Amino acid sequence: MNDDPAANAPSRRSPVGTLLLSRVLITWAELTVVGFGGAVAGGAASGPPQLVVYFATVLAAVAVFMYNVDRLVTARVREAT
Repeated sequence: MNDDPAANAPSRRSPVGTLLLSRVLITWAELTVVGFGGAVAGGAASGPPQLVVYFATVLAAVAVFMYNVDRLVTARVREAT
């Protein structure tokens, strides 16, 4: 007979690994869309507006990345508590 209570407890599967993979794929897709959108907008502009479009594209890419990292951290903290 097994007297270990951990052996009888139902195993709880962590969705964090699955969430990580899906969030990585979503981030990649969003960054691709932002990059191509910035390239199209930058190609349509010339001179100083092209530099502004470049900076806006970089800012949008950082925002996408930080948003997705925040979602992962929030899920990890929620899982830990």
